[in-house]
Amino acid sequence: MDLFKQLEYRGMVKDVSDLELAKQLLNEQKIKFYVGYDPTGESLTVGHLVQIVRMLYLQKHGHTPVVLIGGGTGLIGDPRETSERSLLTLEKSLENAKKIENQIRGLIKGNVEFVNNYEWLSKINLISFLRDYGKHFSVSYMLHKDTVQKRLESGISYTEFSYMILQSIDWLNLYQNRDVKIQFGGSDQWGNLTSGLELIRRVLGKNDAVGLSSPLLLKADGTKFGKSESGALWLDKELTSPYELYQYFLNSSDTDIEQFLKLLTLIEQDEIETILETHREKPELRHAQKVLAKAVVELVHGKEELETALQVTDALFSGEFDGLTKSAYKTLESVINVVHFNGENLIELVVKSGLASSNREAREFISNGAISIQGEKITDSMYNVVETSKAFDSYAIIRRGKKKYALIVF
Repeated sequence: MDLFKQLEYRGMVKDVSDLELAKQLLNEQKIKFYVGYDPTGESLTVGHLVQIVRMLYLQKHGHTPVVLIGGGTGLIGDPRETSERSLLTLEKSLENAKKIENQIRGLIKGNVEFVNNYEWLSKINLISFLRDYGKHFSVSYMLHKDTVQKRLESGISYTEFSYMILQSIDWLNLYQNRDVKIQFGGSDQWGNLTSGLELIRRVLGKNDAVGLSSPLLLKADGTKFGKSESGALWLDKELTSPYELYQYFLNSSDTDIEQFLKLLTLIEQDEIETILETHREKPELRHAQKVLAKAVVELVHGKEELETALQVTDALFSGEFDGLTKSAYKTLESVINVVHFNGENLIELVVKSGLASSNREAREFISNGAISIQGEKITDSMYNVVETSKAFDSYAIIRRGKKKYALIVF
């Protein structure tokens, strides 16, 4: 199966500006392609993984990804369907741009190029913008773009209205100066992709540039991929822990698992089919979900963080916390109830941890032998908590019975 068919198999193809040229470039040549990321936040989310995995997959097959960080376009803001974006300051845009670049550098290594469109957009003065670029865009053409259409009733500023021109300049710049042949993006970017192709055609005439979009990734129930009950799932481990990321994919529905394996991992077709076949035989074992969760966490955070996520998952499932690494205990701080020790006596600590609702109830639990710390059963309400054994001199698990526990942080 050729590369283009592999992309189709994986669900990575929706719209193509020139199908035969796209097949030729991808199947018969080794070309440069680009994907752009505006620095609207300090971190990418798991929703961005679709394009990152596609870059890695094409890189694996000999093509060169060019990652465009939108330090310039981030100052303007790609129009949303609902309302205007809040404008970033130049300092914040460039700061976010650097963070996102570093994040992607950690994911895509080897043969890859990074550019920031602030380098060329910031050098275009207003007169040049209007004469050299604006002249090629009719208002009627711009008004027919889907995103603009959706904003006409609620209103759209000229600032955001002009965004497609800026992104088109990026495409022209990379095609002319870096020999970039293909731009990839989500289907919501199709209007911007085709605008760039139109600018290339008007400025250069006949060309071999191609735009290619992929479907937006939605879950089977129609809800947006990458959102949890607590909000967005970030690729920055300080914002979303590897454990949380692992749990998100471990809890994927059976109806979502096939497209997730195809779009979010580099596992090849034969192995994917084997994984799905094994999963269908005993879906209750969640084999495919476990493979997916491991693959995604290892891709984003590496083997060591995956091991920590697995340790915490096993500990919470079994209720056994012996042998956890320091990193695993650190992860537990964001997962289970935490008590920061400030000199409380045992009774106060049991109440503070949520294992008892009152001092009286705490005394009963202690005297009945229901309370333990680090596996040691405590029956003396006068027990000196400071003397308890601690993991890494900082942590202890306080437990009531087998299934109720909290983490003491000293």
